[in-house]
Amino acid sequence: MNLDQQLAAYRQRRFLAMPLAGAIAWLFVLAAGQLLEARWHLLALFVATGCIAYLGIGLSKLTGENFLAKGQAKNPFDALFMLCVGQALLAYAIAIPVALKDASSAPYTVAMLTGFMWLPCAWLMRHWIAAFHAVARTLLLLGAWLLAPSEGYLWAPIIVLSQYIITILVLEWRWAGLRHTTSPVSTPSLAATEGGATIA
Repeated sequence: MNLDQQLAAYRQRRFLAMPLAGAIAWLFVLAAGQLLEARWHLLALFVATGCIAYLGIGLSKLTGENFLAKGQAKNPFDALFMLCVGQALLAYAIAIPVALKDASSAPYTVAMLTGFMWLPCAWLMRHWIAAFHAVARTLLLLGAWLLAPSEGYLWAPIIVLSQYIITILVLEWRWAGLRHTTSPVSTPSLAATEGGATIA
């Protein structure tokens, strides 16, 4: 396949495992922030959000995407997506020093910086929901930070979770539409492209 065909194949994927992993991780952050002693909040935040990619890989077996399936055809847009993930991980170079200066800011900075990767993913997916997620998440987090700077372990997870819920619902609606409009002749090729990395 040429590059255009590979991009078209990439855009036929479900894109569920990574958003689902992100939602689970931020639900854990919310629970930790409300149930654990304050000294454990920062550790819970970095561990939970740092595990999203690994959790997504595991969930991909349940969603049918199966990122690590053997014999799967390589798609260069998987590599581009992983660069977006790497960009989000590099954001910890900003979040960690800021957190050491002001621990209460950590949930806002981590939630905001790691959400920026959704913007380039909007082009990869060719769907508005990824750009909506990035912009709405950023603006809502900024507003909450200005209004409730000391309540980041409550409002940051709630905002991120709300965006993940909206995103997952829209992506599943999109996926249902793709499956409905795919003809029986093209179904085998669609199934062959379901694996690989998807949005975080």
